[in-house]
Amino acid sequence: MPLPSEASTAFLPYGRQMIDEDDIAAVVGALRSDWLTTGPKVGEFEAAVCAFTGAQYAVAVSSGTAALHAAMNAIGIGPGDEVIVPAMTFAATANCVVYQGGTPVFADVNPDTLLIEPLAVARKITNRTRAVIAVDYAGQPCDYDSLRAITDRHNLFLVADACHSIGGSYKESKVGTLADLTVFSFHPVKHITTGEGGMVVADDQELAERMRRFRNHGIATDHRQREQQGTWYYEMTELGYNYRISDLQSAMGVSQLRKLPGFLARRRAIARQYDQAFADSVAIRPLTTLTEVEHAYHLYVVSLPDAATRATVFQKLRDRGIGVNVHYLPVHLHSFYRDRFGYGPKLCPVAEGAYERIISLPIWPGMDKVQVERVIRELQEWR
Repeated sequence: MPLPSEASTAFLPYGRQMIDEDDIAAVVGALRSDWLTTGPKVGEFEAAVCAFTGAQYAVAVSSGTAALHAAMNAIGIGPGDEVIVPAMTFAATANCVVYQGGTPVFADVNPDTLLIEPLAVARKITNRTRAVIAVDYAGQPCDYDSLRAITDRHNLFLVADACHSIGGSYKESKVGTLADLTVFSFHPVKHITTGEGGMVVADDQELAERMRRFRNHGIATDHRQREQQGTWYYEMTELGYNYRISDLQSAMGVSQLRKLPGFLARRRAIARQYDQAFADSVAIRPLTTLTEVEHAYHLYVVSLPDAATRATVFQKLRDRGIGVNVHYLPVHLHSFYRDRFGYGPKLCPVAEGAYERIISLPIWPGMDKVQVERVIRELQEWR
């Protein structure tokens, strides 16, 4: 009997980085330069992301969470302010509001896409609401026309948490141009990676300058400006953080960004393979993809019949080396949010019900057709 091939037994994570010799050479080049941090590669990376997305300004920081925090500080969120966020997201989307002393208010999601539901947003607005954070869950852009109509009517900021959706688009407008501020993450499981890293893009120069100060301790000038002015003097004008990204990370980011179109094409091909496999399934239901969007497929999420089935499938696939995951426990159900704000079950019933049934399948550009078929086969044979 032939032994199982490595392709049939190797562990398949739900996501992973794709690093090649060009990326390694880029980092080595930065190591051999005069700048390890706060140097020219940071600006080069920011300019490259602006060119890719169509945004006018970009501010690179140390993580996607730091980017969210910088965005909340830039728009002036503080104690007493409310920011509406979807229940179905990673905790950082809400945490960034709490960092500023504000209150995250959770809105429910659409049952077919798990994107924030505009009607739910409208119902949550009070005289203390200052912004809405829209999360492009799994890589699918939200209904930005409806959200923009709401935020414009109430004079609110619209922030896109696009940590899942770089390279996506909505009605032929690129992610990065759909909100007042757009946040990206460059964690290893995302579309491109800098190890850890994040970025905010915007078309408002003042907001960008606020975020540049915020990432550098709140200091009004950087070392380049002081050198041009021939002065050593600097002043901290507001409370900021050390959220700077290094030149090593930025060099990797520039290299990775060149490969992003290819990464996106492969993710979309894998998604099509999954779509075709589950098209006629009653028990395995992929999320709906809207016709007016171009999906970036950070995640590929399916819904199973019930919580018991999900638990069985999760364990079986894990035992078989398929690294499925669950994204996410609705944020308001985390113990911190129960204890601090008194949130709990039944606040967002659609998100809570979906959480009991959803599972994320492996999807990353290095997966080949045989590996995708393996995931499909194991999932279809769960009974």
